[in-house]
Amino acid sequence: MIQDLHGFVLGVVQGLTEFLPVSSSAHLIIVPWLLKWDDPGLAFDVALHLGTLLALLIFYWRRWLEMGASLVNNDRENRRLLMLLIVASIPGAIIGLLLEKQAENAFRAPLLIAATMALMGVALWYFDRVRPQTRKIHEITLIDALLIGLSQAFAIVPGVSRSGSTITTARIVGITREDAANFSFMMATPIIAGAGLVEGRHLLHSGLSSDVMVGSPPPRYSV
Repeated sequence: MIQDLHGFVLGVVQGLTEFLPVSSSAHLIIVPWLLKWDDPGLAFDVALHLGTLLALLIFYWRRWLEMGASLVNNDRENRRLLMLLIVASIPGAIIGLLLEKQAENAFRAPLLIAATMALMGVALWYFDRVRPQTRKIHEITLIDALLIGLSQAFAIVPGVSRSGSTITTARIVGITREDAANFSFMMATPIIAGAGLVEGRHLLHSGLSSDVMVGSPPPRYSV
């Protein structure tokens, strides 16, 4: 029962923080640390993020359908966007696989998380203020996508918000706030799905505990 309550609380924390540039993964570590709970571990975090994946698919289902259809029709704009999202996802996937063990242990230190959260907050505030807001999502170049994808890879460290780092980089290259956020959240879909597949083997091996099921129900919120 206590573990179910912990799972519910962390599910609420995940739902409240995932779509803000404040690192939901960091909060999933900081909250148990502050409350003297056991760290549920990376696999639990990923399980909660699968609820986020469902929310993203529901919110962007039409855009993903259009991008998928662009492979067989003449919709060059959506086909190009799909290509950019694939390119942007590659760095995070590679670094995530290479640093999986560090993400489970060394990167989950509260002091490191506090420092990276503060640094990311300052960076997002500064570049959002000083950079122009002129370029739209269809103006993102291959180099832009690669840079945004590289910034997403830093989110392997809890405290570096995935959406915060990608939105900050998109703002640095001049993308408008709205399109920076949309590109960031669409990028999240393949990376969260990939992490879920990788960590899913651990959950299948250990079984789905009740706290995981309580923590990641079908989401009732939108981006």
